[in-house]
Amino acid sequence: MAALVLVHEFRARTAAFASVSPAEAVRLVNGGALLVDIRPPEAFAAGHIAGARNISSAAIADGAQALERFKEKAVIAYCDSGMTAGAAARHLGRLGFAKAYNLRGGLAAWRQENLPVVKG
Repeated sequence: MAALVLVHEFRARTAAFASVSPAEAVRLVNGGALLVDIRPPEAFAAGHIAGARNISSAAIADGAQALERFKEKAVIAYCDSGMTAGAAARHLGRLGFAKAYNLRGGLAAWRQENLPVVKG
């Protein structure tokens, strides 16, 4: 039982380290971070954070070749709720992206903070 608690705590702390709040994401984007929307193209077209690139989680799982030139930059992945993007951010970290983050709460948290979303 103790081992299970330790594993759970370790995973929670690791996930918290790799995630940023919407306010922290704004600060990072103002400093040049790249936003990566991993939702399907239809969801991206219906509304996304301005300046975000739409790259599927499958493309990230296959090595994220489209993001290779951004390895030294902060990269913030997001989805609708933050669950899928967390896995994408961890995978980017394993691929050598030194500053890979997950938007905590995803686009839902972004909207809850009344931050702008663009369509198209």
